[in-house]
Amino acid sequence: MLLKELTALAGVSGCEDEVRDFILEKIKDLKTDEVICDSMGNIIVHKKGKGPKVMVAAHMDEVGFLISQITNEGYLKFKTVGGIDSAVLVSKRVLIGKDKIPGVLGMKAVHLQQGQARNNKANIKDLYIDIGAKSKEEAEGKVKLGDFAVFDSDYVEFGHGKIKAKALDDRVGCAILLEILKEDYDCDLYVAFTTQEEVGTRGAIIAANRVNADFALVIEGTTCSDIHPAKEHQKVSFHDRGPVITIMDGSAIMDKEVVGRLMDVAKRQDIKYQLKRTTAGGTDAGSIQRSNGGVKVGVIAVPCRYIHSPSSVASKFDISECLRLARAFLKSFN
Repeated sequence: MLLKELTALAGVSGCEDEVRDFILEKIKDLKTDEVICDSMGNIIVHKKGKGPKVMVAAHMDEVGFLISQITNEGYLKFKTVGGIDSAVLVSKRVLIGKDKIPGVLGMKAVHLQQGQARNNKANIKDLYIDIGAKSKEEAEGKVKLGDFAVFDSDYVEFGHGKIKAKALDDRVGCAILLEILKEDYDCDLYVAFTTQEEVGTRGAIIAANRVNADFALVIEGTTCSDIHPAKEHQKVSFHDRGPVITIMDGSAIMDKEVVGRLMDVAKRQDIKYQLKRTTAGGTDAGSIQRSNGGVKVGVIAVPCRYIHSPSSVASKFDISECLRLARAFLKSFN
């Protein structure tokens, strides 16, 4: 599985070029009937079949930053792209633009803060990126307004079958789709690598209208809160219990037939799974469900601790079981 390579790529929403080029290179030698890159930057891969039209989707983009101002001192002000908690930002490394200019997210040192400011969580407006420039002119020679920046974080395997990396949401889904494409299925299969999910599932809208599927399965990374000091009722999902099947979230109520089929094939093939224990968040499923005349949708996801941070953590077991469940679901259409 190509997860290490995929998480190393820069692909902030709206700037997924590196990820798209990598995926296109990897699928060119696979058995497919058609590969489309549309105006939104989505990749849609068609493997013809005689069964129902089934779409499987995962998004290529990740959360990140957009450079919005360069100060007279040479510091970079930014806007976040996608949902990022400011608590994870201070002192983190980033890479900026096509040239991967290194920088560090900074703010005024605690020693220089006074009163309640010492106890408050970092505010985005108080943060900046330090690229070591002496002046605005020097910074402008390396970075320009509108450049995107991503977390600079290495892929590491550690502990009991754990993976640490940036962008596990949703490069883990992209890695699973690439594995899915290596096999043949009876259904008429469309595999969609979508764009701009983190800013409103925008790419999926276009891809879904093009495909016009009967069924759709979205593969995601989702919140995992099996951590201290979360109480039992606050634990959305757990590591090492298999992929998460969503019943409802902020974007869609999943189709009962799709959810039932997922559970049925999981039980028949002894694939571990769990149900998502919150209705918060949203995925490409919402846009796909409401496309054309309506599509029957479902979501399976890999639980990721510290999601949307430079050090998200996933379980290798959950990833492998998610792949098994996705393949079993597709092969159930015969």
